[in-house]
Amino acid sequence: MFLAHPFTGITRKPINKPTAVDDFCYYFTSILSHKSLERALANVLSTKLSNSSLPSTTLFDLFAEVLEESPEIIRAVEEDLKSSISIPGQRWVKGILFDHATGVIVGETAVIGNNVSILHNVTLGGTGKASGDRHPKIGDGVLIGAGTCILGNIRIGDGAKIGAGSVVLKEVPPRTTAVGNPARLIGGKENPIKLDTIPSFTMDHISFIVDWSDYVI
Repeated sequence: MFLAHPFTGITRKPINKPTAVDDFCYYFTSILSHKSLERALANVLSTKLSNSSLPSTTLFDLFAEVLEESPEIIRAVEEDLKSSISIPGQRWVKGILFDHATGVIVGETAVIGNNVSILHNVTLGGTGKASGDRHPKIGDGVLIGAGTCILGNIRIGDGAKIGAGSVVLKEVPPRTTAVGNPARLIGGKENPIKLDTIPSFTMDHISFIVDWSDYVI
């Protein structure tokens, strides 16, 4: 079982608890059944690049030989793997849901709290005018709708909801709903409507938004 290389723990983590037999079989034959990172990578590459005139067995031998004789390539692979799971400055806690998980950008000094739900195409970015700690701080239980941009070192309070497609440039109080470009609080700044549920759990994207008198298409 793919134990010879000290870096294999990273590649094994996502598949310790397979969600389906097919997934487990795929990862086992592709990665876990190989004795080293070099041979596992050679297998993946040869499978992807093979064709009727160039069988995967021939490519496997070629890739394995090159990788085993080129430690600098493996070091680069290791760095690439680490960069995908470890980002200096970021702090993620637990219970985070990336629904669809595509197009999500999280700045290096962003903080994401417990039980946060984030839809696709969300950006937690900077304004381009600051350095150092310059990215959003997301509280516990927050729901961030699809296509949202939250920019700058601002806090989104616990239990807040950000409507889809919003551009948030200022802090959002706890248990309130912000929507629009630039985002505004549902109910107004002076007396915003307070949510009585945790939006990241209910995944309710439209309550209070469609009933807001200023929400006009």
